[in-house]
Amino acid sequence: MLRDIGLLYRMELVPSLRTPAWIVIGLMQPVLYLLLFGPLTEQIAANLPGFPPGGAWVVFTPALIVQLALFSSSFTGFGLLADLKGGVVERLRVTPASRVALLLGKVLTNATHTVVQAVLIILLAVLVFDLRVPAAGVALVLVIAALMAVALASISQGLALRLGNEDAFLGLLNTVLLPLLLLSGILIPITRGLAPDWLVTASSVNPFTHIVDTGRAGFRGDFALSEMATGGLALLGLAVVALWFGVRSFQRENA
Repeated sequence: MLRDIGLLYRMELVPSLRTPAWIVIGLMQPVLYLLLFGPLTEQIAANLPGFPPGGAWVVFTPALIVQLALFSSSFTGFGLLADLKGGVVERLRVTPASRVALLLGKVLTNATHTVVQAVLIILLAVLVFDLRVPAAGVALVLVIAALMAVALASISQGLALRLGNEDAFLGLLNTVLLPLLLLSGILIPITRGLAPDWLVTASSVNPFTHIVDTGRAGFRGDFALSEMATGGLALLGLAVVALWFGVRSFQRENA
C-alpha cells in the first residue's frame, strides 16, 4: 500500500511541479487578505477591548493559513469529478492499486500544496509586516495546515464520489463553508468584548474556532496544555473521521 501511495502521489504531484502557476493562483486570495484586510486588524487590535493577545499579525496570520487550508482543500473534489468524467478513475479501478492509495495520493498532494503556500504566506508576513514568531509556533501552524488539508481533502473527495455532480457538490460547499468561515473568527476574532454572547456561544461549537485559537497560541509562544488541548483534539478527531469517510467512499464506489 505504501508503494501504491508513493506512485499515485508522484503521479499527482509531478504535473503541478511542471506548471507552478498553482502556487500563484492558490495564493492570490490569502495574499489579498493579508495585504488589504490585515492592516485593518491593527486598528482593531489597538482600539477595541477583547482582542486576543499577541498583536494583529500574530492573530491574523495563522487564521489566514487555516482559511487557506479550509478553502483550497474543500474544492479538491472538483478534480476528482473531472477524473471521473475523463475515465481516469475507471482505469485506476482495474489496477491492483490499494483503494486507500487512490485517496491518499490525491490528499497528500493537496497537503503538500497547502504547506508550501502556508510557508510563503508566513514569509510574506515576516518580510513585509515584520511578523516575529517562534520557530516552534511556525512548525505547529504548518502541522495544522497539513492535517487540515488531509482532513478536508478527504471529505471533499468522498463527497464528490458520493454526489457525482458538480452542481450539487458546489451548492453543498457554498452552504457549509461560509458559516464555518464566519463562525471560526478567522477574519475578526469572536471573543467576549468584541461579539455578543450568542455569537460567542455559536462560535464555540465550531471546531475550526478551536483550531484557529491553537494556531494563534503557537504564534505567540503559548504552548500550555490548556491552549493546545481543545484545538489539537478537534483537529485529530476531524482528520480521523475524514480519512475514514474518504476511504469508505472509495471502497464503496469500487466494490
